[in-house]
Amino acid sequence: MTAPQPAPARRPKVVLFDLFETCLQLEGLRPRFVALGRPGHELELFFARLLHQGMAMTLAGEAPPFRTVATDMLRRTSGRDLDDDQVASVLDGFRELPVHDDVRAAFTLLRDAGVAAYGFTHGSAATASAALENAGVRDLLDDVFSCEEIASFKPPRRVYDFAVQRVGGEPGRTALVAVHSWDVHGAQAAGLLGGYCERLEGRVPDAVLRPHVVAESLDDVVAGLLALPE
Repeated sequence: MTAPQPAPARRPKVVLFDLFETCLQLEGLRPRFVALGRPGHELELFFARLLHQGMAMTLAGEAPPFRTVATDMLRRTSGRDLDDDQVASVLDGFRELPVHDDVRAAFTLLRDAGVAAYGFTHGSAATASAALENAGVRDLLDDVFSCEEIASFKPPRRVYDFAVQRVGGEPGRTALVAVHSWDVHGAQAAGLLGGYCERLEGRVPDAVLRPHVVAESLDDVVAGLLALPE
C-alpha cells in the first residue's frame, strides 16, 4: 500500500482548530470527578476511553453522538451505577471549559491576516461553542462545527473531506491544527496541511507523517503556517 503524500507546504487560506485539549482545557472537568467522590486522575482515563470508543464505533460504521459515548465511558470509568444527574454533573462541564493561554493569540493572528478560522470537533458544536463564548474568543472564529453531522469521530479521511467541503475550501490550502498527532496525521493523509502543537504530547511521534509546522504553542504554530510560501 502506497504511503499518503502530504500536500506541498503552502500558506493556508483556511485553518481548522481541534477543540478539546487543543483549545479547551479538560482540566476544568477534574473538580467534577472529585465532587462525585472519585479520584481526579479518572479524568484522563475517561477521555481516553471516550476517544477510543468513538473511534471504534466509527470503524464499525457510524458513531453515536459524542455525549452518548461520553455517558457510557463515564459510567465505565467512574461507576456503572451513576445516575443521570451525576453523569450530567460531569458532562455539563464541557460547556464551561476554559481555553488555553495561547488560544486568543492564535485566533487573533489569523483574524489579523484575513485567514478564515473554524473550530472543528467530534463533540457537540453547540457545547464547544458555548465554552469558547464563555472564554470570550468565539467571535474570533468564523464558525464551530462537528463531525457529529456525519456520525463520525476523527480521524477517517471522510471526516476531513467533510470539513473541507463544509468550509468551502480545498484540501491543500486548508490546515488542521491540533495537539493530537493522530488528528494531524489523519488530516495530512487526507491531503490537508498539518499544524502540530507539542503542548500535550511533547514531540512528534515517529509513526506519523511529519507535520508541515511544529511548535510548542498554538500561536507559534499559526505563525509558522502563515509564514509558509504562497
